[in-house]
Amino acid sequence: MAIEYTLAMVKPDAVGKGSTWHIIQDMASSGLKPVAVRMTRLSKEQAKIFYAVHTGKKFFEGLTDFMSSGPIMALVLEGENAIHKYRDLMGATDSKKAAPGTLRQKFGTDVSQNAVHGSDSPENVRREAGFFFSGTELAILGLNIDAIGASAPATAPTAPAAPGAPATPAKH
Repeated sequence: MAIEYTLAMVKPDAVGKGSTWHIIQDMASSGLKPVAVRMTRLSKEQAKIFYAVHTGKKFFEGLTDFMSSGPIMALVLEGENAIHKYRDLMGATDSKKAAPGTLRQKFGTDVSQNAVHGSDSPENVRREAGFFFSGTELAILGLNIDAIGASAPATAPTAPAAPGAPATPAKH
């Protein structure tokens, strides 16, 4: 299996309950390594942009209200088959129906306050990772935005150099 990247998010309900670090520990214990992390708070408009795929659905307003109600933690995770592995770790969307031991079963309460988000495809990983992290930030970390969600680059990309300094390979 190839090393992949995926976007993970700890939602406002789990952050508010103090579950963020427990969730990150579960991610790491499953073999997914956080390689980029950002805590932020989405505005209502940012939430609408991030969840634009759901525009017009009956749950859209409630979803964007919830996602802008408190801080979130966005992460890029690296690991073997990362997209599929993280989606399995998250569990079913409805926390009440999620399998025992999954993040949503352990930290969520229902279908709307379900603790975590994860990208479902390489295309969405690229879009979602790019929403929270600039291409420059990811490049400094040794990640190529075009490789996010796909296999990790075979060679280490070159990190941007300080003005007048030679470029050096980035470290993973």
